[in-house]
Amino acid sequence: MYHLSLQGATSKSDIYIGAGIFSQTAKHVAEKFKPTRIHVVTDSNVAPLYLKQLCAEFPLNITSSVIPAGEEYKNLDTVAGLYADFSEAELTRSDLVIALGGGVVGDITGFAAATYLRGIHVCQIPTTLLAQVDSSVGGKTAVDLPQGKNLVGAFYQPELVMIDTDILTTLPEPIFNDGMAEVIKYGFISNPEIIDLISASDFKQNMERIVYECVQIKRDVVQADERDTGLRMILNFGHTIGHGAEKVGHFTELSHGQAVAIGMVQAARLAVKLGETDLVEQITSICQAHGLPTKLPYPMEDIYTAMLHDKKRAADSINFILVHPMGKANIHPIPLEQLHQLVTAE
Repeated sequence: MYHLSLQGATSKSDIYIGAGIFSQTAKHVAEKFKPTRIHVVTDSNVAPLYLKQLCAEFPLNITSSVIPAGEEYKNLDTVAGLYADFSEAELTRSDLVIALGGGVVGDITGFAAATYLRGIHVCQIPTTLLAQVDSSVGGKTAVDLPQGKNLVGAFYQPELVMIDTDILTTLPEPIFNDGMAEVIKYGFISNPEIIDLISASDFKQNMERIVYECVQIKRDVVQADERDTGLRMILNFGHTIGHGAEKVGHFTELSHGQAVAIGMVQAARLAVKLGETDLVEQITSICQAHGLPTKLPYPMEDIYTAMLHDKKRAADSINFILVHPMGKANIHPIPLEQLHQLVTAE
């Protein structure tokens, strides 16, 4: 088992990574918190698999909310429903909310916990690879608006993150592959050894190490730039075009990982046009090897229009993350007019 600590501005996040540690959740909760009540938020996919098992670990009576699964439900209406459930459960600021699920559950729950009573303790138990290596760590919480992805949110560190890599063995292959996009991202922006690890035919036997390497990068970056004003932007490699594609697809046609994979390839193409390192073939081949798409299914003009609402836009430019050389991510502010010319040119 691995243990990492992330010191945020207002709280410390303890992150445990290991096979089978789901059954240790109550033990670690008791070490960290003294709640009178615990409320679990999960979704309709995860609840039948893990909710009963989690609740049985605690001596307290556990209340829960089961939200519909899917990115299309990551909105303010769902958050309002959670507020109502928190109120009915009579949660106080000394109580605990547990997010049990993938990235959507983690984002919604984190945002609801950050804003209800101006902040309730939160624990993340990520059940997908994408959430384990990325969204459960670092305190970014958000929901989508019709205008774009993750436009309403808060920085709010989970004080406990329990990452059980055994859970990954139960994931359907498309969901597992979805998370591999974020693993690939970490390899290209910071640690090429990750790409070597996932290129092995038996890489799934080494998931505890792979997840740890990714989370360690995330921890280091967030600790240096918790509020996403500088270095933390490198974690958005592939996400600018990816988020645009998700929006064009109404958040239902592409999964987040699929969109990020396509976005990384497109960002690599953009880097070549700007005279930087050519990593297009490397990124394309590793994404395809893990069942991820690499071709944009929508007109680039539509993607560009969607990108105008991206959080990384600053006045008349967008901060694009480009990798050159491999293992080093760089922040490139690109004027909108130039970006339009670059992305729409054949």
